[in-house]
Order: sequence, then C-alpha cells, then structure tokens
Amino acid sequence: MSRGIRRGRGTFMGMDVLILHTVGRRHGQPRETPLAWFADGDDARLIVASGGGSQHPDWYVNLMANSDRASIELPGRDAVPVIPHRLEDADREQAWQRIAAAQPRIAKYQAKSDREYPVIRLTPR
Repeated sequence: MSRGIRRGRGTFMGMDVLILHTVGRRHGQPRETPLAWFADGDDARLIVASGGGSQHPDWYVNLMANSDRASIELPGRDAVPVIPHRLEDADREQAWQRIAAAQPRIAKYQAKSDREYPVIRLTPR
C-alpha cells in the first residue's frame, strides 16, 4: 500500500480514499491500490487514472484487462465487486468538472500532461 494509507483510514491529503482490488493482467496476481475517489450519485464512485502524468498507471491497465474481477474496499467495510466504466466525451467532462472543483490539485496535474486522464465510474456489481 502507498505510504500513509492504512486500512480503516479513509482520507489522504484531504481526499477520500478507497482500496481498489484488481488482478494483474500478466500473472493473474491480486493487486490492491489506494486511490482517491469522488462521489457520483448514491452508489457510484469516480476515480482518476493520473499515474504521474506520462502514462496510464498499472492499476488502470489491470482494471480494464480484468474488469469482471474488480472490487473496492472502503474503511471498515468488506470489499464490494464493482463494474468499471471509462467515461467519454460529455460524461467525462461533467465528471471532470466536479472532480477538479473538489480537488484543484488534480486539475493542475492534468494541465501539465499531454495525455487526458481517464475517469472511471465504479458501480456496485
């Protein structure tokens, strides 16, 4: 897990955090990644695949390769299977505006990158 994130702790640098459970695309090993998330309706959550700017992060590639095996864990709760959906066009833009308003630092990172960060909606399976 990333520095400063522990199970049961729900925030990091002022952002809500979940643990994304994926399966590695090459070796099929389980992976856990702490990620900031943003509410999207009652049960859905949005995550952003920034990966430091230059390339898609491994968790994103694993998630898209094995989307049927993804789940999320929130503090104090069991993992819940989810369906990931990459947002496109107007859906992405609307979600991005909410994300950038909630966390302007993400918008700064995006402005420095040549790549558009994928925004993924996670809904319970």
